[in-house]
Amino acid sequence: MENIKRILKLDLPRGQSAFLWGPRKTGKTSYLKKNFPDSLYYDFLKTDLFLELSKTPSLFRERLIAKEEALLSKPIILDEVQKIPQILDEVHWLIENKGLSFILCGSSARKLTRSHANLLGGRAWCYRLFPFASAELKNIGLLRVLNQGMLPSHYLDEKNYKKSLTAYVQDYLKEEVFNEGLVRNIPAFSRFFDAVGYSHGELTNYSNIARDCGVDAKTAREYYQILIDTLLAIRLEPFKRRQSRQVITSAPKFYLFDVGVAGILAKRVLEEKKGEEFGRAFEHFILMEISAYNSYSDLNFDINFWRTKSGLEVDFVLGKGKVAIEVKGSSRIDSRDLKSLKAFIEEYSPQKAVLVCNEKERRVSDKIQIMPWKDFLFELWAGNIL
Repeated sequence: MENIKRILKLDLPRGQSAFLWGPRKTGKTSYLKKNFPDSLYYDFLKTDLFLELSKTPSLFRERLIAKEEALLSKPIILDEVQKIPQILDEVHWLIENKGLSFILCGSSARKLTRSHANLLGGRAWCYRLFPFASAELKNIGLLRVLNQGMLPSHYLDEKNYKKSLTAYVQDYLKEEVFNEGLVRNIPAFSRFFDAVGYSHGELTNYSNIARDCGVDAKTAREYYQILIDTLLAIRLEPFKRRQSRQVITSAPKFYLFDVGVAGILAKRVLEEKKGEEFGRAFEHFILMEISAYNSYSDLNFDINFWRTKSGLEVDFVLGKGKVAIEVKGSSRIDSRDLKSLKAFIEEYSPQKAVLVCNEKERRVSDKIQIMPWKDFLFELWAGNIL
């Protein structure tokens, strides 16, 4: 882990503070300790510190004021900051009155928002750390990625990754939501979380999901929003530059933040590079790469999908229609695989149309760039896709 350089660049001018968000086990703590070795570090997972500062937040301010000036010249790191929302009032005061800077690290801002915590009114820049990206690793194997996922500890442990993924889902993903008090009906949310495994990456029918979980459609929507707010999922809205009766414009799609976590929920084990399950996981992996690139490059372009009522679908539409991307797990692409992209090109004339696949060499067919997945990822991280 120490030898893997993360792409995230958290370069702060003197006096500038920042939030660093990301699901647990993405490597936030390791990243901060490696890149800010001289910073004061407060970990609110430590029970004694948590209890002490929860009871009397002003102790934090008083202790920092008493520190030597040299110790305060670097950003002060607060890890798991969402556990003590009231500490942000003290942080605000120290920024305004003492000129200190902070890196506030956590797995979710939802608890801070729900508790009406002080989010510093724009005084802190926001960053996000994702699981590993392909550009951070060498010679990645596709099946390894799709089965183990890209959370650092899971990706690096080929022997025990299944046990680790199972524990991660059981001990963190559910309990994180429960412990933060984000839901009251724990059995219903547990059923919902299991349902995400089979509905993941598909058009979302809130009524069907709600029926499976024993709640109403409004509650199902709220459950999905919890996944978004806790950075456990990504929501893709349909692309709709212009109104068309033939295009689906209401049902979103949800993808979990890591392909390995999704695989455990779906009870999926991939042994070969073919089949429907492989195709779904492959599509998910490409989306994770696009999302990480979008954040780390600070481009913040829209990511949508396009689907017609007749079943034509383009997996990812980037930058308000500038780029259309279809993902196919096949090692041989024929004219049928190009049908959706051709329809999108005819309707919207994107700057680029790309089909990502398992073929061995790149080629072009009717304005569509057919790319092996490794070529696509190289071009993506080089900034040549968008």
